[in-house]
Amino acid sequence: MTKRPVLVVLFDGVQSLDVTGPVEVFAGAGRLGGSGAYPIRTASLDGGPVRTHNGGLRMIPDTTLDGADRPHTLLVPGGEGTRKPDPRLIDWLRENAPRAERLVAVCTGALLLAEAGLLDGHRATTHWAVCDHLARRHPEVRVEPDPIFVRDGRVSTSAGVTAGIDLALALVEEDLGRDAALTVARNLVVFLRRPGNQAQFSAQLAAQTARRAPLRDLQHWITEHPDGDLSVDALAARARLSPRHFARAFQAETGTTPGRYVDQVRLEHARRLLEETTDGVQEVARAAGYGTSEAMRRAFVKTLDTTPADYRRRFHAPVHPAR
Repeated sequence: MTKRPVLVVLFDGVQSLDVTGPVEVFAGAGRLGGSGAYPIRTASLDGGPVRTHNGGLRMIPDTTLDGADRPHTLLVPGGEGTRKPDPRLIDWLRENAPRAERLVAVCTGALLLAEAGLLDGHRATTHWAVCDHLARRHPEVRVEPDPIFVRDGRVSTSAGVTAGIDLALALVEEDLGRDAALTVARNLVVFLRRPGNQAQFSAQLAAQTARRAPLRDLQHWITEHPDGDLSVDALAARARLSPRHFARAFQAETGTTPGRYVDQVRLEHARRLLEETTDGVQEVARAAGYGTSEAMRRAFVKTLDTTPADYRRRFHAPVHPAR
């Protein structure tokens, strides 16, 4: 079987889950059938131990960056250490990263690749909290703030922390096939993988919580009744406001329009039903407030670039504990 060596870059202030999440995926895939498909090594600038960003863990690398063999996949994690990186690390990435066949950045690791000029002209994402910073500092990078991961040629970037697992599973699926990725996902007790263009956070996290109790209560009511009458007029009446006043107040306090919030809630509810139940697509569409399966299909294609049926195929998998 083809060997695809993985080299993980370590530095002080690294986010431990950015490292261990993808490493568990590649290691799990490498154990399938004793294939050893993904030999994994870790390296720091001087080969010495590094402190993770929470200060509570130390990671001991296998070698120095200069002493590491050329990898197939170079994995650059994120963490607080990306805020003021060691210039030597940026220089090493600029000189050596292009030799890898695949560049993978998890979370704010994208900032390190960008500083080294390796994201110029590429589509990329990173943790939602620093997408604006990445876009401002590196206007030549086409930053996409919504997806949980973005793949553009040989360069792949992911959103925050656990999204690195989704990206790693996608790479394993490409290399070894869906069955291998599914086996790894089952052993890790996670879904096969979220589609890369799935939003980084839910409707409740994406929108602010309203300050005023009536609007805050209405937000909760919407999430509990996605199949109800969620028109502006109906919601305004429930909030005891005029439609015009309601629409303005809702957007001012939540940062989004009532219609967009309803769309997010319905999509999220439909996704959950497709993931967790065996209900038919038409039944799911009605329960999520779409009315028809075609209306739900249009919403999925527009937002997730996938159909409900394909979403279920990828996401509705039985999960078994590792044996």
